[in-house]
Amino acid sequence: MSRRTEAGRGPGRRHLLAGAGALAALAGLAAFAAAPVQAATTNIVETGSSLLYPLFNLWVPGYTKANPGVRITTKSTGSGTGISEAISGVAQIGASDAYLSDALMKQHPGMLNIPLAISSQMINFNLPGLNGQHLKFSGPVLAGIYSGKITKWNDPAIAKLNPGVKLPDHAIITVHRTDGSGDTFIFSQYLSFSTPAWSNSTGFGTTVSWPAAPGAIGAEGNPGMVNALKTNPYSIAYIGVSFKQAIDESKLGEALLENKAGKFVLPTVANVQAAANATSAHTPKDERISLIFAPGASSYPIINYEYAIVNAKQPNAAMAGELRKFFTWAISPKGGNAPHFLAAVSFVPLPASVVKLSAAQIAAIK
Repeated sequence: MSRRTEAGRGPGRRHLLAGAGALAALAGLAAFAAAPVQAATTNIVETGSSLLYPLFNLWVPGYTKANPGVRITTKSTGSGTGISEAISGVAQIGASDAYLSDALMKQHPGMLNIPLAISSQMINFNLPGLNGQHLKFSGPVLAGIYSGKITKWNDPAIAKLNPGVKLPDHAIITVHRTDGSGDTFIFSQYLSFSTPAWSNSTGFGTTVSWPAAPGAIGAEGNPGMVNALKTNPYSIAYIGVSFKQAIDESKLGEALLENKAGKFVLPTVANVQAAANATSAHTPKDERISLIFAPGASSYPIINYEYAIVNAKQPNAAMAGELRKFFTWAISPKGGNAPHFLAAVSFVPLPASVVKLSAAQIAAIK
């Protein structure tokens, strides 16, 4: 083969290959330009209330399936953590059974307290042979128990509320939350509003300095409270109503509580709704209000708004838009406030007037 023939064949082939490669590259660029651009996923972190956690876990799968552009992760860490992480920006949604105090609002005026639903709290007990009965308790008696002044189950103060019940001569074991907790907030409010001595000493908050009741046990989250109650006969605890199924499955007792009218009632949907009807009309624009110890013969005394603690100023428009969209769905009776969601955790829906107030706060998220 001559050098001329070889030289003539080589460069020509290289030019053809280069031309084909350029055409292929152009075709690839055209195809890329024509392909639809995938929208970025917005990642929302929700953390906080163990009482609200079961409802979020019902909401999120269906909502994110219908809205594939958003991903919501949920964590049960206690209301105190939910509040602090929403304030710091670690989480976009701080789930809480408690609204922010005046002091916190003064420090962080851009924070919103948005009610998403209404819940209640049970007083439960593990009393061998009596778990099938609804024992009666009042605020002052519970304050006496948790302060360590009433130490036996057959104490005259308990016996007076439960005539004819054979109460055991056994020490009472109190169970309380050790984490920052909205459940502690509303329980200690009930004790404060019904018992001046408790109000003047321990008071209320997401954390309180618990009096040194003999044999007292601390637990984290509502699951920890249920477990501590279940494994400690003769104990008493305050537990969020979304854990009613766990209480029933463990065959633990549920108490009748004395309300403001002096009647003893259970946290049924009707009684919680009665309390909500008696108090919700007084809800201010910022929606920070206690619903504890509502008036009315059938009102259950420990109910509360379940709050989303949210910063009104978000880092970008995409996050703000997704939060507004999710919360608007959550408070809608055709969305998150639909009966099949709320009944599963024994919550009741927001009254229409409160939905309007929550919607106005949601619109402020930018």
